[in-house]
Amino acid sequence: EGAEFPAADALLIGLASGHLVALPAVVWGVAGASGLGPWERLALFAGAGLWFGQVSNPMAHELIHRGSRGLYALGVAVYGSLLFGHHASAHRLVHHRHAASAEDPNSARAGEGFYRFFLRAWAGSFRQGLRAERELCGRSPGRLNPYALYLGLAGLALALAFVLAGAAGMLVWAGLALHAQVQLMLSDYVQHYGLTRALRPDGRLEPVAARHSWNAPFWFSSALMLNAPRHSDHHAHPARPYPALRMPGAEEAPMLPWPLPMACTIALFPPLWRRRIAPHLARWRG
Repeated sequence: EGAEFPAADALLIGLASGHLVALPAVVWGVAGASGLGPWERLALFAGAGLWFGQVSNPMAHELIHRGSRGLYALGVAVYGSLLFGHHASAHRLVHHRHAASAEDPNSARAGEGFYRFFLRAWAGSFRQGLRAERELCGRSPGRLNPYALYLGLAGLALALAFVLAGAAGMLVWAGLALHAQVQLMLSDYVQHYGLTRALRPDGRLEPVAARHSWNAPFWFSSALMLNAPRHSDHHAHPARPYPALRMPGAEEAPMLPWPLPMACTIALFPPLWRRRIAPHLARWRG
C-alpha cells in the first residue's frame, strides 16, 4: 500500500513550490508590463486558473491531510495564496466530521443549484471552521487561532499583487483565486450532491460510509487530479496517501457517469445537472 507512486511527496513539494512561483508570475503576466496582447493575457488567465483549480487544489488538499507539519504548512501556504486559507481548518474539522449531513455547509442538498450552494458553503465553512478553531483554542490556552495566519497570508498575497502590478494586479490575483475557489467548490458540490447520512436512534449520525460520496472511475482525470475522484476512500481513510486510495466497487458507492471535471462543468448549468444526475441519485437515496 502506497507503493504505487513512491515519489508522491516529492511531486507534491514540486507542485506546491511551482504554484507559489507561478501565481505571482501569472499575475504579472496578465496585469503587469509583460508585453502580452489582450487575448494573450486572457488566455493566460483562463489557462493558469484551470491549472490552479484542477491541480493546485487537489495537491493542497492532500498536503493538509499529511501527518508531516512541513507538508501541512505547505498546503496552508497554497490555500492562503488562493485567499482560501480557512479551507485548511473547515475541511478537516467540519467537512470530514459532518459530510453528507445538514450540519456540513460543503455537502450539497438534492435539488440545490451550484450558485446558491457556493454562497452558502463559502460563508458557512468560514464561520464553522472559525468556531471549531475557537473551541480548540479554548481547550489549549496560548494556542494561536490559525485564522489570523489565513488572513495574514491573504493580505500578504494582495500586497505582493499590488507591488507587481498595482490595483490591477490585486484584481487579477483575486480573480485567479476566485477562479480556483469556484473549481474547488464545484468538486465539493458534485462529490456529495444529494447524498445523506441517516440518524441513528440515539440522534447521532451514522458513520460515514462509501455510499456517502460520489466517485469518478476514470483513469486519466483521476491521475491529473492526484486520485482526488476516489472520494469515498478518502473519507474512510483521510490520512491515507492519495496514491494508495482505492476505488470502491460500483455496488458499494455512487459512481459519476462522467469524469469529475466534466461533471463539474455540467453542474454550472443547474437545470441540466439536476436532470442528468437524477436517475443516478435516485438509486442511492432509495
